[in-house]
Amino acid sequence: MRGDRSQPNRSFEQRRVPGGFRESLRAAMTGIAVTMTLIVLPFPAHSATETSDPDAPAPLSATASPPAKLEDLGVAFVEGSTSSLIVERGGKKYLIDLVSRSVKETGPSVAPPPANALDTQDPTEKTQSATATPQSKPQDARVYEPGDDYIFSLPTGRRLDRHGFYINFNHRFAFEPAFSGPAKGGTLLGLDNIAIASFGFRYGLTEKLSVSIYRSPTLIGRPIELMAAYNLSDERDGHPLNTAFLFSVDGHDHFSKNFTANFEGIVSRSLTSRAQIYFVPTVSLNNRRLVLPPFPSPIPDLPGTHTFSLGVGGALDIRPTVALVAEVIPTLVNARELGIHRPAFSFGIQKKIWRHAFTFGWSNSPGTTVSQRSGTRATYLGNPSADTPSGLFIGFDLTRQIY
Repeated sequence: MRGDRSQPNRSFEQRRVPGGFRESLRAAMTGIAVTMTLIVLPFPAHSATETSDPDAPAPLSATASPPAKLEDLGVAFVEGSTSSLIVERGGKKYLIDLVSRSVKETGPSVAPPPANALDTQDPTEKTQSATATPQSKPQDARVYEPGDDYIFSLPTGRRLDRHGFYINFNHRFAFEPAFSGPAKGGTLLGLDNIAIASFGFRYGLTEKLSVSIYRSPTLIGRPIELMAAYNLSDERDGHPLNTAFLFSVDGHDHFSKNFTANFEGIVSRSLTSRAQIYFVPTVSLNNRRLVLPPFPSPIPDLPGTHTFSLGVGGALDIRPTVALVAEVIPTLVNARELGIHRPAFSFGIQKKIWRHAFTFGWSNSPGTTVSQRSGTRATYLGNPSADTPSGLFIGFDLTRQIY
């Protein structure tokens, strides 16, 4: 009797279905469910000649062979996938995942790609391409993208993002030359000395219109600069040149005296996708001489004169994210009235990292506002030879787009 009771148990164990077979059975049932769904879904309407013919043969039975072409059923397999297929109904395509039992619309019906294109494409990329949306027109590869709002002191006129917020932070170590004089290694080429640190904020009201505020320290007169800029044309829009117009007002001693109004035009042109040149004509009304204020005395009142300068600059990418930059700013009208005997010039190297740029270089001009950038170290320190190449000092620019 014990043996008789144990026999049914052994027979039951022998009849248990292995786990692998259960998974295969589940996949087969899922495929049958999808097939039934395809049968229930309405097929495209037949033509009038087909439906009106009384002698037309009866519909194929369930055991009949399938049509010769899957396109007649609106069904396409995803190359490289054993669990997905594409169904076309009513001018739309649906991606069916047999594993997750999900249906996803992939957009309007499009002609299938050539067979050789499918053979050379990764299966994952094929699935993504079926669900991808149309992309915007690719950017012209011949257009140069400046990494900073400034070449070194001259503006690049680059177009800001709409509602983009930017910070600019500039240092000039103008009190000690980098290469002349004793013990330059001990003072880190002048970096141990006092710096003229300026900073400002820019905001893009639209893609073309932006505003900014900028301030320099007491060592150069405590000027505050308010500016509005408008981009007239951009090479990225198919124009031959980048052009912008800027208007700014500078005021010393926290915008309380020695006011200067500046009108700037910026014209730039990409030579290739790796180089760009800049021309910045600037008219300044009631410009002031660049002097070192007597500390701790109040900022002095200075007479004004009208000036015109023509800044010229360039940038060349030697690596995808590294550029060489250079500029010169000759004052062509009333330079003598401001004590300018040699043009301001600068050069350096720039590192560009997504929304961030750092420019390290050398200059003979300690000023970074529009009205002060054409003044030189010779006028600032009262030394006629301080703006020669031997009087070059170190400076750097740092810019960051916050959002």
